[in-house]
Amino acid sequence: MFNKTRRKIVFTVVFSLLALMIVTLGTIYVSNRIAIQNENEEMLRTYVERYTLEEQPTHPDGEKPDIKPDDKPDKQDVKPGPRDDKPEKSESRFHLSTFYSAAYSPDGEVLSVNNGNNALQSEESLLEITGSILRNGKASGRTGNMTYLVDKRDDYTLVAMIDGTISDNNQTVLFKQMLIIGSLALAVLVIISVFTARRIVKPLEENDRRQKRFVSDAGHELKTPIAVISANSELLRREAGASEWLDNIDYENQRMSDLVKQLLALSKAENGDTPKEIIDFSKIVDGEVLPFETLAFEKGKHIDSEIEGGITVKGNSNQLRQLVSILLDNALSHGTSDTVELTLKRERQSALLTVANGADEISADQLLHLFDRFYRTDEARNDSGSHYGLGLSISKAVTDAHGGNINASYKDGKAVFTVSLPAEKN
Repeated sequence: MFNKTRRKIVFTVVFSLLALMIVTLGTIYVSNRIAIQNENEEMLRTYVERYTLEEQPTHPDGEKPDIKPDDKPDKQDVKPGPRDDKPEKSESRFHLSTFYSAAYSPDGEVLSVNNGNNALQSEESLLEITGSILRNGKASGRTGNMTYLVDKRDDYTLVAMIDGTISDNNQTVLFKQMLIIGSLALAVLVIISVFTARRIVKPLEENDRRQKRFVSDAGHELKTPIAVISANSELLRREAGASEWLDNIDYENQRMSDLVKQLLALSKAENGDTPKEIIDFSKIVDGEVLPFETLAFEKGKHIDSEIEGGITVKGNSNQLRQLVSILLDNALSHGTSDTVELTLKRERQSALLTVANGADEISADQLLHLFDRFYRTDEARNDSGSHYGLGLSISKAVTDAHGGNINASYKDGKAVFTVSLPAEKN
């Protein structure tokens, strides 16, 4: 039980930290990308504002460029503009950025091409990209690693782009570094959470261990006075004869003896120190059904059983018999119908035992507490037999000790108890 609690604590901490890390990294990545995009768009607008068509200059080596006769040898030039109209940092980024542009006449003729000194794009690829942008019809946007802006002027249309390769790569590197650092930090926090979970659960585990030891020790200590009371009652009966007072002493002493036996059984099941072996669970269930059929007949009821053969589990035969016995006794004692339905079948890698009986409506709150110690519904409290609200607690302890689970449900006027145990492979 406490191992599950520790795992839940660690899982909760790790899940919370992981969610926080994803949200934080996602927020940083998105906000940083938006900031870079906004800055690129601002610099691109500045570039477009400063753009003018002028005479095509010669190449740095003094030779004229190879231009087709039907092309106009014009080239754009960017006016530097006043240096004091922008902060120095923004202006520096502007001059360090790579811009591309192409100017088109109203009839689609190329007037000027600037490929950023062949930085990353050739004129052919640049014209292909700008042509695609014009066909797209959008005034601004992003294509690949470049942000573009289309400016329609009186005598030509300008398609300007800013290269975002470097900023995108920097952002990718930053995100990877944050991811690596975040993962390392998460791993460290997982180790810390495991240690913290152990520290948190340790006092609870120790307290539970003391309670179990107390129940076990008290049960063993009570066995002696119960035996003495029983012996003295028998002697008094021989000396003084039968009386209602002695009968009452014997009745209450027997109830106390049954209660102690159940407390010891619960303690033994919760300690989980019983030996286990491969056993035929089908035979155990079938063997427990037979004696209860007689009891059911005496109460005017019958047991409708459907048991699949050959289902084996690893467990303690005495405890598993007790588990089946508790469920059948509970169904016969508190059921309102004449039939108790029991089924045992293999479902995937589990042995599924189901016991169902007609019952008065059980609320959702009652279902949550059915397996608590000494818990009884109002109907069960009127029972004058040897039911103390420990039977279902014992069944849960036995199921947990065998690595299974048990649950209760109320459907169609029936109380249904379902036990799932790990089944051995055939």
